[in-house]
Amino acid sequence: MKLRVSAVQYHLHTISSFEQFSNQVEHYIKTAAEFESNFIIFPEFFTTQLLSISNNQEEPLTIQDLPNFTEQYLSLFKNLATQTKMHIIGGTHILRKGGQLYNVAHLFYPDGRVAEQSKLHLTPTEIKEWKITPGEKLEVFETDKGKIAMLTCYDIEFPEIVRIAKAKGADIIFSPSCTDDRHGFHRVRYTSHARAIENQIYVVTTGTVGSLPTIDFMRANFGQAAVITPNDIPFPPRGIQAEGEMNQDMIITADLDLNLLYQVRESGSVTTWRDRRIDLYPDWLPEKTHST
Repeated sequence: MKLRVSAVQYHLHTISSFEQFSNQVEHYIKTAAEFESNFIIFPEFFTTQLLSISNNQEEPLTIQDLPNFTEQYLSLFKNLATQTKMHIIGGTHILRKGGQLYNVAHLFYPDGRVAEQSKLHLTPTEIKEWKITPGEKLEVFETDKGKIAMLTCYDIEFPEIVRIAKAKGADIIFSPSCTDDRHGFHRVRYTSHARAIENQIYVVTTGTVGSLPTIDFMRANFGQAAVITPNDIPFPPRGIQAEGEMNQDMIITADLDLNLLYQVRESGSVTTWRDRRIDLYPDWLPEKTHST
């Protein structure tokens, strides 16, 4: 099965209304629709741009205010997904549930359904400064183009959770991210390559670019989108199907062939997924039946 994916290097800048946010989002999605993409992914924390909208007292909004935009956010992306017939990974947005804040990736289906995946591993800033609560469950999502998972930024740095996603059938990991410097960016980028090699899967990642001068911890962004493959003969030697220009406002697009994944898992130069020594990894015994 073949599919086309687009990834948005979302440019953060100060805005004055939700309409400006909506127009920017629609621009990227219509561009991907013109490329006939099946999936488009936005970055982690890109809705923090809404916090640059001043309130009546001309004071900057805080992360606690972001859930107030949830209804508008969901309506915007549901409508665009149904209009364009694309699967939209709407980056992440902060939700309030039971009095707690969660950093949640959203999958908007072409038929209007919405699926959620809370971020499972939180950075010190998310915990200490923003008081965000980690999610407790990994989901793998069925689509008409195969099974996918959404693992946000820091999540991709933990090999165990990606192993579980692959064991549950995910062939593509969509990883929205947000990093403020080269160190953070390269942690996410290098581990995305490692996860693609270890599990013989595709990883599609992207990040925020630009800046929000009035929003704490969003004043600097360092990002680049990439479509990452295993490193084997059917794929590009560097394992990069496509990548953007660093820190530029842009969108990238690439074609993925799931059959190539199945081929290399069966008879590639290396067969890393099949060659796991699960006899040595006791935690993996429950997953040992998932071998293809």
